[in-house]
Amino acid sequence: MTTAAVIVAAGRGTRAGGDIPKQWRSLGARLVGEYSVATLTQHPDVAHVVVVVHPDDLAFAQGLGWTCVTGGASRRDSVVNGLEALAGKGVTKVLIHDIARPGLTDRVIDDVIAALDTHQGAAPALPVVDALWIGADGIVNGTQPRDGLYRAQTPQGFHYDAILSAHQTHGQDAADDVEVARAAGMTVAITAGSEDNFKITHPQDFARAARLLETGMDIRLGNGYDVHAFEEGDHVILCGVKVPHTKALKGHSDADVGMHAITDAIYGALAEGDIGRHFPPSDMQWKGAASEIFLKHAVDLATSKGFTISNVDCTLICERPKVGPHADAMMEALSAIMGIAKDRISVKATTSERLGFTGREEGIASIATATLVKL
Repeated sequence: MTTAAVIVAAGRGTRAGGDIPKQWRSLGARLVGEYSVATLTQHPDVAHVVVVVHPDDLAFAQGLGWTCVTGGASRRDSVVNGLEALAGKGVTKVLIHDIARPGLTDRVIDDVIAALDTHQGAAPALPVVDALWIGADGIVNGTQPRDGLYRAQTPQGFHYDAILSAHQTHGQDAADDVEVARAAGMTVAITAGSEDNFKITHPQDFARAARLLETGMDIRLGNGYDVHAFEEGDHVILCGVKVPHTKALKGHSDADVGMHAITDAIYGALAEGDIGRHFPPSDMQWKGAASEIFLKHAVDLATSKGFTISNVDCTLICERPKVGPHADAMMEALSAIMGIAKDRISVKATTSERLGFTGREEGIASIATATLVKL
C-alpha cells in the first residue's frame, strides 16, 4: 500500500502576528514549515509529499525543493487541490497535516498509518484533562463534562479514494478533515496524540516551539580546506562558475577548490572523511570530473542520515582572479546543486596580503564551514 501526505500551508496565520505568514517565519535553524515537511518527507512509509501553498508563496516554496500546488478559497478547497495532485500515483492511504505543527513525530505518524489497516480514517488526539467551563462576559456560568472529549491534532489519515470523494462532494467548509469524513459516513479511529505536536497559533507559541525543538536537535559543524596550484590555461572553475583568468587550476578533477572545501566540510560534519575517501584520485573515472558530482554525493549522504544543511560559508583565498563580481553566480550555482536556499550560502574572498603561495599567485586556497541539523 502506498502512503502519501498533503500538507496544508495556504493560510495567512494572522493570529500568530508578524509581517509574514507563520509557516515562513524562522524557528531555530529552519523555517516553521520546514520541520513538518522534513519529518513527513523522511518518513520511510511516506512515498509522496505535496504542500498546498498560497499562490503568492508558490515560487518561494518551490525554491525550498518542495512539490507544491496552490490552495483555494477555503481550507477544504486547498485540501481537494492537494488530494487531486496525487491522482495517478497509486496512493491508497493519505495523511493530511497542518504545516504549523513543527513538533510532529514519527510515532504519531506510525500510529495513524497503522490504524488505517483496520479503519477508514484515523487521527491523533489528546483527551481533555482540564475542567471545562461555560462562560459569558468574563463570568463562569456553568460547567461542561469532559468525559469523551479530545483535542484534535494532525496528520489525519484516510483511505485516499474515500476522502477525495468525501471532500469533492462536501458542500461547505469544515473545521478539519475528520468532520468531512464523518459527514460522508466514514468511521475514524482515535490514535495517541502528543503534547509536542501542538499548532502554532499565537505569538507566544513560537517561544514554546523553539524550546521544544532545541532539546531534540542534533547540530553538527564541519570544516574543509583545499588548495590547488595554477597551471597553463585561460579560466578557473570556482564554486561551479567558470571565471576567466590567465591560468587554470591543476587537479585530478576540475580542480574547483571552493566546491572541494565545501564538500569536505559536509563530510567532516558527518564524520565521513574527505573527498579522497569517497572518490580516490587513483581511480581514473574521476579524471576531469565535475566537482558537483562530489558535492551532490555529500549532500545526499547528509540527507540519508536525516540531516538538513542549514548553511554553508566558503572563503576563497587568492590575489587573482577577483571573486566579488562572480560571488552571486557562485551562490546561485551552489544553491541549485545543494537544494538549499541561496540566502543560506555565503561565498566570499580574501587575499593573503602577498604572503605565501597564494600571495605569489602560485595557486588558490579555500576554507569552508557547513552546519548540519537533524531534528
